Amino acid sequence: MKKVYKPVDGIPSFYQHYMDLVPDDGNLLQHLEDIQLETEQLVSELSEEKLAYRYSEGKWTIKDIMLHLADCERVIIYRAMRIGRGDKTDLPGFDENLLVQNANASDRSIKDILNELSVLRKAGIAFIETLDDTSLNRTGTANNYPIASRLLVNHVYGHHRHHLDIIKEKYLVQ
Repeated sequence: MKKVYKPVDGIPSFYQHYMDLVPDDGNLLQHLEDIQLETEQLVSELSEEKLAYRYSEGKWTIKDIMLHLADCERVIIYRAMRIGRGDKTDLPGFDENLLVQNANASDRSIKDILNELSVLRKAGIAFIETLDDTSLNRTGTANNYPIASRLLVNHVYGHHRHHLDIIKEKYLVQ
């Protein structure tokens, strides 16, 4: 499997927490597969009550989080593709709360949501495998932050790990 290392510099402060969660062994593609499996094993058998639990007013449910991961996978890989291919257009941000609010997670089964995330993850990995070091190191701008494609593809893992850790710490301890 191809090696994809974390960026060593050019990390905007907003992304640092996520980069700290990415293992520094170059095995990003394997880690992306592993965390998907870990997620499926963790949430696929949860009761509807657990999947709909909010640990505080206004917080997302586990289903909301899973769809948030899917939405972000789409956006982050799209940004990595644009930047990796040399597009210097300033890519816009997005309102994650608005996306969650309109995703109708509660109307979907966890199996369906996990399938969507899995398909996106496989497509993301297939895309990342096409990037050479030149493409990974290309920089552009997303949401007014200068950013490299390498950071974005690593962010997919760090972002996923961040939310999986929150699920374990805040949702499954009740």
